[in-house]
Amino acid sequence: MLKIIYQKLFSFNATLGITLILLFGIPRFIIVLEANATGNYNKIPIIFLLMWCLPFILLSKEGRTNIGIVKPKNYLWLIYSFLLGAILSAGVYYVGYFLYEHSNSHWFVYTSKSFEQVIGMIAKRPDDKIIYFWIYAIISMTFSPIGEELLYRGVVHGSFVKKYGEQKASYIDGAAFAITHLAHFGIVYIAGTWDFFFIPALIWVFLMFLTSQIFFICKQQTGSIFGAVISHAGFNLAMMYFIFYHVI
Repeated sequence: MLKIIYQKLFSFNATLGITLILLFGIPRFIIVLEANATGNYNKIPIIFLLMWCLPFILLSKEGRTNIGIVKPKNYLWLIYSFLLGAILSAGVYYVGYFLYEHSNSHWFVYTSKSFEQVIGMIAKRPDDKIIYFWIYAIISMTFSPIGEELLYRGVVHGSFVKKYGEQKASYIDGAAFAITHLAHFGIVYIAGTWDFFFIPALIWVFLMFLTSQIFFICKQQTGSIFGAVISHAGFNLAMMYFIFYHVI
């Protein structure tokens, strides 16, 4: 499954999976935390672009096929996948609102802090809100869904399948996906001070793990990694909607 040039160096196995989780997860964690403190998010798309490239750098054509980079077998499930992602995102928002209303303990509210510059622009020109919404929606529906799904539900998942099987492999890649999102919420930077919202963070990680399982189901039902990508895109579109029209 690996390209020939890599086969003498390492194997496509659980060890590689753990290595990739750390290789991408640690720098991303640091970069996101740094961005939350400085307000400069320019480095984050680079991480996602590297995730995009990984399967094509690392895997042979057969390997890419085995991790799901193929045409969907069930196109109707692409629609279901998108809707499931959006519905799940709504659920994540309302769980946060039920527990914490619009305080900083709500994951979407804290995430909205990264839009401070946009919030200022919208305050000056409210009619431009829809324009900013679609700009951010399109970005959020491409960079992270493609990058994260190719990494977590793709290469990382595939590296664990031989040893653990499909379902257990999905738990591993889902746990890695969920824990990585602690950098986005859980470890927070507010008013010049770092804090850790222990209980909200636990809930957030659980919700992200549950989300990863839905993405995995969508991959299975469509027979393609693009089922997971589409579901992730639906989740992020709905998240942008709630941030722009319920939080901001």
